[in-house]
Formats: sequence, structure tokens, C-alpha cells
Amino acid sequence: MAKKPAKEKLPRWDLSHLYTSPKDHAVARDLAQIDKETAGFAKQYQGKVGKLSAEALAEALRQYEQMQERSGKLGSFAQLLYASDMSNPAHTQFYQNIMEALTTYSSRLVFFTLELNRISDEMLAKHYKSSARLRHYRPWLEAVRSFKPYQLSDALERYIHEQSVTQASWVRLFDESIARLSFKVKGKKLSSAEVFDLMSHRDGKTRKAAAREIARVFAAEAPTYTLITNTLAKSKQIEDSTRGFASPISSRNVANQVEDEVVEALLTTVQANYAKLSHRYYRWKARQFGVKKLNYWDRNAPLPKGDDKTIPYKKAVELVLASYREFSPEMAEIGTRFFKENWVDVPVSPGKAPGAFAHPTVPSAHPYLLLNYQGKIRDVMTLAHELGHGVHQVLSARQGALMCDTPLTLAETASVFGEMLTFQSLLAQMKDKKKRRLLIASKVEDMLNTVVRQVAFCMFERKLHDARRKGELSTAELGALWLEVQRESLGPAIKLAPEYQHYWMYIPHFIHTPFYVYAYAFGDCLVNSLYGVYQREKKAGRGVAFAEKYITMLSAGGTLRHKELLAPFGLDATRPDFWQEGLNVISGYIDALE
Repeated sequence: MAKKPAKEKLPRWDLSHLYTSPKDHAVARDLAQIDKETAGFAKQYQGKVGKLSAEALAEALRQYEQMQERSGKLGSFAQLLYASDMSNPAHTQFYQNIMEALTTYSSRLVFFTLELNRISDEMLAKHYKSSARLRHYRPWLEAVRSFKPYQLSDALERYIHEQSVTQASWVRLFDESIARLSFKVKGKKLSSAEVFDLMSHRDGKTRKAAAREIARVFAAEAPTYTLITNTLAKSKQIEDSTRGFASPISSRNVANQVEDEVVEALLTTVQANYAKLSHRYYRWKARQFGVKKLNYWDRNAPLPKGDDKTIPYKKAVELVLASYREFSPEMAEIGTRFFKENWVDVPVSPGKAPGAFAHPTVPSAHPYLLLNYQGKIRDVMTLAHELGHGVHQVLSARQGALMCDTPLTLAETASVFGEMLTFQSLLAQMKDKKKRRLLIASKVEDMLNTVVRQVAFCMFERKLHDARRKGELSTAELGALWLEVQRESLGPAIKLAPEYQHYWMYIPHFIHTPFYVYAYAFGDCLVNSLYGVYQREKKAGRGVAFAEKYITMLSAGGTLRHKELLAPFGLDATRPDFWQEGLNVISGYIDALE
């Protein structure tokens, strides 16, 4: 059994950059300030937004942004504290109380965006001409106005906003129940992060034992996850129907500022390539194990005779920063701050949120990264991925609280590009042909998990939400939908045992952010094309110029849409063949393996 870097002391993040503790007097002070500001703002502007001059409207937006910044800081602190240990009652209570207070105060501001959307296009155009301060907020205003066709009455919008805190309780139930789960493999008690890590263990018997234990535990918990999923899907159906969205995915597309047809082209192109990509790769992998079909617990197994040693966290940080530095010293400089200033929470620990994420917090502070680092090459790539998000969030913070957030589709570009930089750096250093082959296979698996698997997740969500419109779904029905999309996407070389029907239950995106998942495929295919442009520019001696354009793209935050951001690189995601070009990169890696 491979040794984990147990002796290495893995760092925890320092949240005192936000507040020292839930009892910090600044928490009560800021809550009181938000209460005062939101009440004052509503008194000053409610019912009057459409009559404001251009400069007065710009001033209202400045005040609104300031309130978003202050409440965002409090909400971020509560969320990060909660994620660090969901089993801590004090953390969970603090998180819930802060969310409820912020929802109460922000409900006073619901009128503002509603009244903004009632201003005519003609009047707003005149305002833009007369006020440079207002023009600064134009991208945010246009994003808000994209929801204008789906806007409801003021009373109903306020009700939906206030009701969101109870909706969030279902999400919290999911998170806390996942954090509490305990798995027993070979007599050892494990968390969800630890047991899923065993699914890529060198020993086949260990993988099988972990897989069967995961299935057993989730089968026992199925009533809870089935209820949560049905409840949230029904809630989404009611709101989507009331607002008039054409399909369950439409609201996500509007929020992502991406056209329905672009997303549809991505999804159908990836589906059309299942056989060329995942089916072909898993056939190849099965041959490496000397079998015709792989058991589902062997899908992410290390290849025979592969390098099984773990990578210490300190070494992983050095590898990632070196690859960033080779591309852009500025990116490496920003990335270094995450580790020097304790912006990263690294180890697996009881009650901690599983997986990994990057949280942007607010522009006046800085992002934080959460990892569950266990020393595998996949963990190194996860670090590169989340650091890409973090660097992006630092760069886009200069746009301010209203415009720093990037649509999810482009948010995944920086993270996947960070992975690609790290992979290419490792590949360039590796001279041994067998080791290079293993690294390429590892990259293919990551890409299939990012593209094919995430699109399959999206197909599952589509089937789930469509079926939910006809009535509540049983655990067996949800499991059947899951197995259907998995068989289609993974192909005949993967054996899916009956117990695999329960594996939909642990995917947090289905609960947290419906239809988020296609953003990963969007980002991966886009990065494949973007990295191809970089390679050509670097070969022509223009690598530094490319990096500067890339930094400019990340710094734009939410001020530009995908067409405007990609135009300087000669890329256009609306082109019919765009997604196929990205998928051909994955296919090329499989060609190299075969």
C-alpha cells in the first residue's frame, strides 16, 4: 500500500483576514451597518429609480455595490467556517444565522434590480451618453436586464428571495449529511473524501471493497437523498414555470450569459464523440489490465506498472508554481501569495467539505482555496485547477463587487488552463517513455472526467428534471436514469453493477447549482483550443504577448461575454466546429496511447 504524506504538516487557512471568530465584535458591527444601510437605501430610492438622473443612478449603484461588498464579506466568512467543519454545531448555527440575517436585509433591496429593468432601453442609452460613472456599470446592468423577460411582480420576487433561505436548508441538509457519513473498509473508519480516494488505489481488492462500501452506505441513505433531490427539483420546476423559462437548463444559460444554441452544440457534439473518446479509451485501458471489460471500480485505477509514489504537498506547490511562472511570472507571483499568506486549507479532516473549491470572497479581501490533498497526481492537478480559479479571482477583483464574478463557463477556463500548464510542464520534464505514457493516460482520464462525465451528468439532470414534472421520482427511478446515461457515456468496456445505481447521490452540483456541470466541459474544450493558440504563438516568439492577453482576459471579470473575451485569440465558441476542435485534442492523446 502506497504511503501517504502523513508526516507532512498540511496547512489550514487563516480566516482572520475576514474576521477573527464568530464572536469578533466586527461581525456584530458589520451586521448592524448592513441593517442600517439597506433600510436607508430602500427609503431613499424605492419607487424612484426610474426617475433618477444618470449621475444619481450611478451614485445609487455605487452605494448598492458597497452594500454587496460588506454583506459578501460576512457571508463568505460564515460559509468558509462552515465548510472547514460541518460537524461543528457552533459553525453550523453561526452559518445559518448569518444567512438568515443577510437574506432579511437584502430582501429590502430586491426592488432595485426590478426597477432598473423597468427603465426603457432608450432612456438608459441616454444616461450612458451623459455619465461616465454610469457607463462603468453598463456590463452589470446588461447582465441584470437579461433576466427582464423572466421578471415577476415586486411582491412575488421579494417572497422568492426571502424563501430562498429555507431552500438553502435543503442544501445544508445534503452537505451536513455527506460530511457525517462514515465508511468502513478493511476495518478502518473513513470519511467520504478518504473512501473515494481508495477508488484509485493500486490494489484491486481495495478498490472493490471501497466501491461496494460506498454503494452500501448510499443505499442506506437513499431515502434522504431522494427526498432532497425531489424537493429541490420540484421547487425549481415551480419557479422556472412561473418565470417562463423554456426548459430546466435555460435559467443556467441566462446566468452564464451564454446562448442556448451554443450550449446545445457543446452537449450534442460531446455526445456524438462518446465512442471516439471514452468508449475507445476504456477499451484500451481494459486491454492494459488483460480483460475485455473493466469493473466500474477500476475506471480510475492506476495503470499496471505505474508510478505509485505519493507527491508531498510542498513538492506539488513547487510544481504548480513553476509551471505558472514559465507561462507568466505575474500569475506565479499572485499564486505564491496563497501559500505564503495561508489562503489554502489543505488536509482531509473530520466534518470538512469533501472535494475542492475556490471561494472568491470579496474584492476588498482575497480568495480562499479548499483542498483534500492526499498526494496523488490527481491531487496535484486539483491544486493547479483551484489555484487557476484563485488567480483569476484576484485579477478580476479590480472590477469591483458587482462585476468581478465571471460566468461559470468562463470561470472554468482559468482553472482548466492552470491544469494544462502543469500537465505540459510535467510532460516536458519526463524523459522516460513509459512514464510519459502513464502521465498522458492520467491526463486523458482527467479530460474524460471533465468533458464526457460532466456532460453525462448534465444529461442525467435533464432526464431528472423532465421526469420530475410528471411526479415524484423513486430511488429506483433515479437510479435507472443514472445507469442509462452512464452506460451511454462510458461505453461497453465498463461493467456497471446494479449497486452503481446509487452513485448519483454524492454529486454536490446537482443540489447546489443545477446544470453547473456543463461549464466544466465548456472550459476544457475551450482551453484545448486556447492552449493550441498559445503553442503556435510561443513557437512564433509571441508567447509573452499571448500571456499578456490572457491576463487581460482574466482581469475583465464579468465585464465581457465569451465572444468578446475570445476574439483577441481568434476563437469563437459559436462556430459549429469549435467544440469538435477541442475534443480532437483528447482524441489525439488517445491516438498517442494506442
